[in-house]
Amino acid sequence: MADAVLEHGAAPAHGHAGEFEQPLFGAYSKKVGMWLFLASDSLTFGALLFAFSYNRIYTIPWPTPFHAASIANATIMTACLLSSSLTMVLAVFAAQRHDRAWTRNWLLATMVFGTAFIVLHGMEWSRLIGEGLYLPGFLTILGVTPPASNGELTEISKNIPQFTQAFFGLTAMHMLHVTIGVIYLGVVALRKWFLPILAVIWIAAAFLIPSGNVFHYPIHVLGIALLVAAIILFLKPKDYDAYDVEVSGLYWHFVDLVWMFIFPLVYLMSTKV
Repeated sequence: MADAVLEHGAAPAHGHAGEFEQPLFGAYSKKVGMWLFLASDSLTFGALLFAFSYNRIYTIPWPTPFHAASIANATIMTACLLSSSLTMVLAVFAAQRHDRAWTRNWLLATMVFGTAFIVLHGMEWSRLIGEGLYLPGFLTILGVTPPASNGELTEISKNIPQFTQAFFGLTAMHMLHVTIGVIYLGVVALRKWFLPILAVIWIAAAFLIPSGNVFHYPIHVLGIALLVAAIILFLKPKDYDAYDVEVSGLYWHFVDLVWMFIFPLVYLMSTKV
């Protein structure tokens, strides 16, 4: 009898038309997918943090290149990310209230804090590279001339290359994740309207950042992101709801959490007293 009922397209065994089984642990597929991605991504950052810690323990003496200016800049960067976590939570609450205007406003505020973090981080990188802290092979690949400096940071780059490798590898990976997060939030907040904004930022950055700067060629990551976002938005256009905002919030909070490990390990524990 049950076979006959199902064969004729009647209601499922639950007794109500259109009713389905509850998702695993009460979570919908997008949320489960994001948790799985973050679990795998945590392995990547875990490996980088382990590598940095291992080098720190077994490299004697371990360099302490960060002075008051670097710590102050990193502290402001941390404040930006902590503030962005708050605005992200407020965006999720607004989305759950179906308040579209404030959802967009809080997402844009989160993007502003994330962009401020990226700009401050880029300024920090440029200053450190200018003072002699760099990876020679990386600069050669980018066609950037190494700075003519003979200071403390230059000696670190020459004599303790594992510090520069661990520092730039870890912070570059995190900076990339923050950049992807800002673009992700822009797509959720503005949908197709975000594409021309991203295009203008990419073109302006390509022209404004000089060719001798380490960020001149990596800035084209924005061009790749523009292409990917355009494909997604045109092939599968949709109006992002509270679930989508919550999922994007999971990613953003993960990025913020990772920085809470990087800031004390990389900066505070490598400070010259």
